[in-house]
Formats: sequence, structure tokens, C-alpha cells
Amino acid sequence: MNTHQIETELWEAADQLRANSRLTAAEYSMPVLGLIFLRHADNRYKQFLDEIERAIPAQVPAAQREALIKLEFQGKAAMYLPEEARYDYLSDIPQGKDVGKALDDAMDLIENEYEVLKGALPRGYTAFEPDLLAEILKIFNRDSLKKATGDVFGRIYEYFLNKFAQSGAQEGGEFFTPPSLVRMIVNVIEPDH
Repeated sequence: MNTHQIETELWEAADQLRANSRLTAAEYSMPVLGLIFLRHADNRYKQFLDEIERAIPAQVPAAQREALIKLEFQGKAAMYLPEEARYDYLSDIPQGKDVGKALDDAMDLIENEYEVLKGALPRGYTAFEPDLLAEILKIFNRDSLKKATGDVFGRIYEYFLNKFAQSGAQEGGEFFTPPSLVRMIVNVIEPDH
């Protein structure tokens, strides 16, 4: 699947959030961009996880293993993600559970790991219908996105910004990317420590 097809498919899925909620483009844009951020962060996490796990001796007890994995991520160009902030965990939440709360909690967990992100990640996922949000998570968890790299995510993000700006203009509003979000994206794409 090419990037244009992925962009179009993801936009249609994300636009379901707008169509099935009473939110404006400005209100649902940040949560959707947060899902893109989370998908990309999860891809980067998985990219380094095997290498890190292989470097940890097999005799290390399971209780200490996760702490060592977390420590090893400090030297990588990726973020350590607590289990409850990983995309597979979130997309496997059983139907009927509060997916919005789980996403808000995931953003809290990531911010707790990275002080520089405090207050930068989107919240408000509880404003969406849980079943619809669960479906969007599954769409964003397709194999084509699990294999996507930074360049693909950069194009998807840019595509979404453009679409949100168009939607916001049609609703008579403005679309503005907060500097904290821009800094966060830059750090996620190429963290310096």
C-alpha cells in the first residue's frame, strides 16, 4: 500500500470521529494527531526492542528485565513505552471497556516517563464513543502502519494538518499547531537524548 492510499484510508477513519461526534475539526484534531504520534512512537519502540532484549542476559529475572529495557532505551533514538501505552495493548482493549480513559492514561504514562513532554500530549479521548475509538485504534494498527517509518509518518502528519486546516476553515475556525506539539513531534522524529 502506498503512502497516498494510507493517508486517504486513515483520514476516512479519523473523519468518522468527527462525523460521529459533535466535535469541530479543532476539537478532534489533537486527539487524532495523538494517535498518529502514538503509532509512530510504538513503531520506533519496537524497532529497538529486539536488539535491547537480546543484550539482556537470559538469567535476569523477569521483575528486573523491564527496568533494564527501560534503561537501555535512554541511549536509543526511540522512546520507552510502558505496556499500557503500547499500541497493541490499546487496540486489544475488550469491547465495552473505556478506551478513551485508557488512551488518556497512556498519554499520562508517557509524560511521566519524559518530563519534556509534560502537558504536550493530547487528552480528551473520553469525549468519543468507546466503540468508535476502538475501531479507529484497530485501523491505525494495521500492518501497513506497523511497518511505516519516520518519512511515512511525516507525510501522514503533514497530510492530516492540511486536512484539519481545510476542515477548520470550512467550519469558520482557525487551525493552529501549538509550539509544544511541534517541539514534541521534532523530538519524537529525532530525539537528541
